[in-house]
Amino acid sequence: MKRIFVSLFLLSSLLLAQRTPLEAADYAKVTSHAELSGFINAIADTSKLIKSEVFARSVDGKELYAVYFSKGEFGKDKSKIKVLIFCQQHGNEQSGKEGALLLTRELLKPENAYLFDKIDFALVPQMNPDGSEKNSRRNGNSMDLNRNHLIITEPETIGLHDLFDKYLFEVTMDVHEYYPYGETWKNFGYRSNNDIEAGVTTNCNISKKIRALSKKEYLPFLKKYLNEGGISYCEYSPGGPPEKDYIRHSTFDINDGRQSLGVQNTFSFIQEGMNGKDILIDNIEHRTKGQMLGMRALLEYTYANKDKIKNLVAGERKKLITGKVSRKVAIQMDHFPDGSKLQLPLLSYYSNKDTIIAVNNYRPVVKPLVEVDRPAGYLIPKNLTELVTWADRHKLQYHDYRNSDGSVFEQYMIAGIDSMDFEGDITVNPYVQVKKFKKELPGGPYIFIPVKQLKGTLIITALEPKSELGLVTYKKYEHLLKKGELFPVIRVIK
Repeated sequence: MKRIFVSLFLLSSLLLAQRTPLEAADYAKVTSHAELSGFINAIADTSKLIKSEVFARSVDGKELYAVYFSKGEFGKDKSKIKVLIFCQQHGNEQSGKEGALLLTRELLKPENAYLFDKIDFALVPQMNPDGSEKNSRRNGNSMDLNRNHLIITEPETIGLHDLFDKYLFEVTMDVHEYYPYGETWKNFGYRSNNDIEAGVTTNCNISKKIRALSKKEYLPFLKKYLNEGGISYCEYSPGGPPEKDYIRHSTFDINDGRQSLGVQNTFSFIQEGMNGKDILIDNIEHRTKGQMLGMRALLEYTYANKDKIKNLVAGERKKLITGKVSRKVAIQMDHFPDGSKLQLPLLSYYSNKDTIIAVNNYRPVVKPLVEVDRPAGYLIPKNLTELVTWADRHKLQYHDYRNSDGSVFEQYMIAGIDSMDFEGDITVNPYVQVKKFKKELPGGPYIFIPVKQLKGTLIITALEPKSELGLVTYKKYEHLLKKGELFPVIRVIK
């Protein structure tokens, strides 16, 4: 017993001595990529509970690290639940990275080891090292990584999805910062002043049961956990200012980190810490603590509700794989009111005090505008190499198509091309006419992508020409829409 006590004492002393780079700089300088690498490599040597891996490299060749916490071989114990948290997709949002490094050290303290009786945890402290070094939102290709999860053209997002596909994490969180100091809100006289804001999945194709558990149980738990730690909280509520624009609870687009994993029926969240006025070091100690506590809260809730979450996610994913899901898939959606008012906590620029504003134009509900019937799958002409490459990057299941008797096909004629408003942006909105036939497929050869797979809803959302979240809304694929011509992707009805 004495020997065990001495070992624990030595480990605690070693961890306390292993300050994060931010702490070592007395909070005067954010952590560089070289310092992050050094810290991860050093702290990984302090415990058998942790190991690190370079799972991808950035555009400029910098390492992207995954830090694994597990009592045993990661992902092998099927009784455990797998959690993934990834930070700093936007290079000018520094506190998520700093909070992740602080969390790494905290989790290695002996008193926190109980978490890994039930959890295998993977932490990605920094998704965008190139942007971080320049304190710039975008990566080395000037791409916003958090708008790259559907088209996955960047090495950083490709690497993240490869990591997810390898382990199929049941719980995920994407950690960001929000900037409340813009002129529009300043002219309104108020701004957000919450240390942490968090959002659930909102795309209405995602399991209702998962969305309900996220909203009704996890968010109240998070608020209580943060408040007890001295951190203020509000549900993520972009839009506004009130009465000049509506307030909603984030996007339903599946091209961001939270929704792209959520649409695979994952218990998935976004966490937004409040940025500093100068973005870098303003209030960085408090910002780092808030982000760390928010990440820790997700682990604590998952630990306490492991079986509930794991069984729910397994059941809802099985429905995607077997096709026992809703026949209808929403491809155009919008935000709607439900008759309630949002009590929005804000800071007054006039009094410099926190206050509450009642928001009348509050739209918390996402409903479908246009739906399609779920097909058996899609035929992609092999000569459309950009689509075949896209399918490969997503690791979609597909095979060469061989025509069979009894198959029924639908192909869209693009009768016209208009536009529509999507959360304040303008996106393409074609008019389509459906042509149904049984034999004599035009063109070919084809690959067949079935929708009875985990990414089935993602496939439908991506390949429907009228989808406001689809591939044709991106420049790389806009050539697929041609007025007066057939859309080259064919729906297989049976």
